[in-house]
Amino acid sequence: MSITKEKKSSLIKEFAKNNNDTGSVAVQCAVLTEQINNLTSHAQQNPKDFQSRRGLLVMVNKRKRLLAYYKRVNESAHQDLIAKLGLRK
Repeated sequence: MSITKEKKSSLIKEFAKNNNDTGSVAVQCAVLTEQINNLTSHAQQNPKDFQSRRGLLVMVNKRKRLLAYYKRVNESAHQDLIAKLGLRK
């Protein structure tokens, strides 16, 4: 369900703007997307796990809000991020 430290650190390295960047919108969206993908497969295998489903919905909405903010601030970077993450928009 959760992502490993190695996977999270590789995502941070890939999407970070500099070495100390761990909280930018791009990094947060990348980590959330990985967690959402893992939790989606869990939810499909366990349809009665309502608490995990609720957590999944919370993560999806948080990513949605982050992407809406990023679109307001920097639309070209927003489009690049969506393409890099493989999200539909």
